[in-house]
Amino acid sequence: MPDVSVIIPAFREENVIGTVVAGVLQVMETASRSFEILVVDDGSDDGTAVEAEKAGARVISHPYNMGNGAAVKTGIRHAAGDILVTLDGDGQHDPEHIPRLLEKMDCYDMAVGARGGDSESDIHRAAANKIYNWFATYICKRRIEDLTSGFRAIRADVARQFVSMLPNTFSYPTTITMAVVRAGFSLAYVPIITRRRVGNSKIKLVNDGSRFFLIIIKIATLFSPMRVFLPVSAVMFLTGLGYGLFKIIFMGGRYGPTSAMLMTMAVVVFMVGLVSEQVAQMRYDRKERRE
Repeated sequence: MPDVSVIIPAFREENVIGTVVAGVLQVMETASRSFEILVVDDGSDDGTAVEAEKAGARVISHPYNMGNGAAVKTGIRHAAGDILVTLDGDGQHDPEHIPRLLEKMDCYDMAVGARGGDSESDIHRAAANKIYNWFATYICKRRIEDLTSGFRAIRADVARQFVSMLPNTFSYPTTITMAVVRAGFSLAYVPIITRRRVGNSKIKLVNDGSRFFLIIIKIATLFSPMRVFLPVSAVMFLTGLGYGLFKIIFMGGRYGPTSAMLMTMAVVVFMVGLVSEQVAQMRYDRKERRE
């Protein structure tokens, strides 16, 4: 059984996948660990699978395009190694960083390659990543340096705990990062520099960007509901109170039904968050007893 499984999701990467696999093979052959390279061809209609196999990878092919996250999930389910390394098949991740990620796995449950300022990336994507990192840092109550990086190493048993939660889209790194942190597993970051991908990006800024935010909120409500419900409740309560006082002091009116409704709904939202927090805790208590 290999110590490390390198999982590479790929879709229409015929021109670059062979180079990526060859680079991983060269790096891993110099490491002191047994390994396998697993390329998951996500329904490509070109020679991606053929080129990956010729380069020395074990290839699993989807019958049709299911999404980048679905390819990673397939890789997790079929990988034989105790440590899983994921990197993109478009050439933007340098395999030379893999040993640095593996070094962290002696002490941590997951290590993520955090893109630095020198990485080749579009301005709007870099700005969006900063916003995601800030929001995830608030939710997780620890600094998240790169929420959306697909270059990471993770213990196989930890990854399989969350594989059913991962979406089939490009937002799978967001989900697994927040799930790992909020579940109490250890996380380390390794600074890396990425190259500009070969070919056109498959990530759509508006669709995938909004999906990232929804997934952050979803994971937050699943693992720490009060981090979402409490600020919403506070804003509603203060808005209702402020509006009511404004009407009384400056408009000479009565404390109207709008203010009362906002404050009442704020209490309801707070109570829903409180119950959700208890449900989440009970779910973890049952899981710990089963293990």
